Formats: sequence, C-alpha cells, structure tokens
Amino acid sequence: MGKQLAKDKEMGSSTYLRLGLESCNKAVSEPPKIFSILCFVLEKSIRKNEKLLKSSKCKNMATIFHSSIAPGVSIKQYIERIFKYSNCSPSCLVVAYIYMDKFLQQVGDRLTSLNVHRLLITSIVLAAKYVEDECYSNGYYAKVGGVSKEEMNRMEMRFLVSIDFRLHVTLETFNRYCSQLEIEQSAAGK
Repeated sequence: MGKQLAKDKEMGSSTYLRLGLESCNKAVSEPPKIFSILCFVLEKSIRKNEKLLKSSKCKNMATIFHSSIAPGVSIKQYIERIFKYSNCSPSCLVVAYIYMDKFLQQVGDRLTSLNVHRLLITSIVLAAKYVEDECYSNGYYAKVGGVSKEEMNRMEMRFLVSIDFRLHVTLETFNRYCSQLEIEQSAAGK
C-alpha cells in the first residue's frame, strides 16, 4: 500500500509540473501552463454547448450567473485578472474548475459565453476561501470580477446551496481532474 501511495504521489507530482501547478523555478514571470489549458477546456465546452443549444433550439435557463450579453473580456484575460489580483495559487484554479463542474452537474446547466465569467469568479472565490491561507473580502473579489458586492454575495450563496456546501476536494478527485486537464492539453497539442 505504501509503495502505491508513493507511486501515486510521484505521478501526481510530474502531472503537477506539466500543468504548471508546481514550478522548479519560483521566479518564473509567465503564467502557469494551467491558464492556457483551462482556457482551452472552457472555450471548447462553450463552443460545444452553444452549438448544441442552437441546433436543439432549446433555451438555456437564465440564472443569477447569466449576463444579458457576453462580456467583452476573453476567458483568458478574465482568469489572468482574477489570478493577478487575488494572489491565488495555480492549484486554486483546478479546485475552482472542479467546483464549477460540480455546480453545473448539480443544477443541470451548461457552460456558455453568458455564464462562464460569473461562474469563474464565484468558483475561484470559493476555492480561494477554502484552499488558500489568506483571501480577500467579497467586496474586493467583486471589484476584480466586475460585479457588485451584492451580486457576488448572492452568487456565492446560490453556488454554495447548489453544491450542498460541499467544498472539500479529495486528493484522488484533484488528481483525476489534473489528469483530465493534461489529456486535454495533449489533445490540443499545447
């Protein structure tokens, strides 16, 4: 059992390095690899979902997370902004991705260009509060995310209720999502 655990940790560590979750050189100024991978995965999901919604002529339900029009800022720019001003770790982004996936499954919604930004800020805020040693107030995160403090509070509460306040992510789940992201990275040739 101990050998398997050591092997799992070693495999996780190499995956973490490839995703940019761990760095050999802490003074690296470029964004971690997880940025581009996460952006690719989210954009791919949005394209697929919007194509499906358009072809099925189904309407996506409007929620507190939906904007009336797609924001002008790209997903990449938005994640970089949140990352820069929240001082969260690259691992926090993976946890936020896990939360977002869990939320969408729970509520039966799809990721689209109208809800991705609000779901991102909410899931990153929750991940930062759960994972990081230090975090900011909702007012601060709201400014970073371009929403009002009241909207941030409502989105956070709706998100938490929807996932039954289950924020704990096991190492097994974290590693499974990291592996999935690494496969996406390979498929994209990045």
